[in-house]
Amino acid sequence: MKKIETRFGEVEYDPNNLLFFPAGMIGFPTLHSFIVMPNKKEGPLFWIQSVDDPAIAFVLTDPTNFFLNYIVKADNAELSSLQISEEDEYFVLVVVTVPPDQKITLNLTAPILFAPKSNRAIQVILENTEYQSRTPLPG
Repeated sequence: MKKIETRFGEVEYDPNNLLFFPAGMIGFPTLHSFIVMPNKKEGPLFWIQSVDDPAIAFVLTDPTNFFLNYIVKADNAELSSLQISEEDEYFVLVVVTVPPDQKITLNLTAPILFAPKSNRAIQVILENTEYQSRTPLPG
């Protein structure tokens, strides 16, 4: 087990269970390893904490909790990057932004594809989509 100091306090983690982004995230190309933080509250949101830079953490969610028809299909290059085959399971997640005015938005144009089999994730940019990078939660 290893430890890092984060905004959540001291966090202990198993290096073998890290969520690995081979290409980093958009705007953070050098951040590759993340810890999925345990959810302290019930609900659809959870944190991933960077191991490479303990000052960085992101809130994620499954967008289908809010947008039932949101579907993203991984192409062959994305499946290869995730080190999975077409038959393997993967999840689509999105980054959540909670600004000071509390008007929560979801980045539906740059979803994260996560493969539990490989513990790898990639963030992709959707082309020609109706979705926005700051899509408000439905009210």
